[in-house]
Amino acid sequence: MRKFALTLSVVAGLATTSAANAADMPIKAPPPPAPMMSWTGCSLAGGVGYGMWNQDHFGETLPGNTQLTASTTSGGRGWLGRVGGGCDYQFAPSFVIGVLGDYDFADISGDADISGVGGPEKMSAAWAVGGRIGYLPYPNLMTYVSGGWTQARFDQVNLLATPVFPAPAIGAFIPEHTYSGWFIGTGFEYAAPWFRGLFWRTEYRFSQFDADDIPILVTGTNAPTGVGVHSEKFVQTITSSLVWKFNWPGARY
Repeated sequence: MRKFALTLSVVAGLATTSAANAADMPIKAPPPPAPMMSWTGCSLAGGVGYGMWNQDHFGETLPGNTQLTASTTSGGRGWLGRVGGGCDYQFAPSFVIGVLGDYDFADISGDADISGVGGPEKMSAAWAVGGRIGYLPYPNLMTYVSGGWTQARFDQVNLLATPVFPAPAIGAFIPEHTYSGWFIGTGFEYAAPWFRGLFWRTEYRFSQFDADDIPILVTGTNAPTGVGVHSEKFVQTITSSLVWKFNWPGARY
């Protein structure tokens, strides 16, 4: 019995000593909360995509703009590469507004066809500036709509007598021309979890360009023929890009 009481006394003494030592140890502060992700900042982007253009066009007198042929529709398809940049600001707290600008290197090819006269036609470049507004259903995912002003360059069309095969050249061409218009788009952007600052963006864009009257010129001399083509063009693209965002001070994540 005395041995049992002695054992209890030793155990109680050890427990008291341990508690006292633990009370003297400094209390560790809890780890700070993880910083919140922010979409505020500027970015650079590069990607690839696919595009389609269509046009409604007809032959006309030029000058005078008197329609000579029935209106026809033609178009082209092809690939493009896009580079661009922009800046965003997150607010409220699930909304983002921003500005953007980008340039497309394109090979979107098809045919002009004006009632039996036509030839290969290619959109070779485009650029756009505008803005966007986005919503964050999740902290690392943004859906958005965009819009703004755009221009597209279409290369020279060497005209052929298209009803004849093989189609002979007729000694005239439509010169290269830059069309101006507007665009609207929609897409999503996703913050890559494995690399801070890297985002993946996919966007659909529709562009409508102002109708223009383009002269038809004589090959070799560039003399006017007295006729031209009235063309209104529409372009659709879908692109997928990698985005590198470098945030403003105080908006790190």
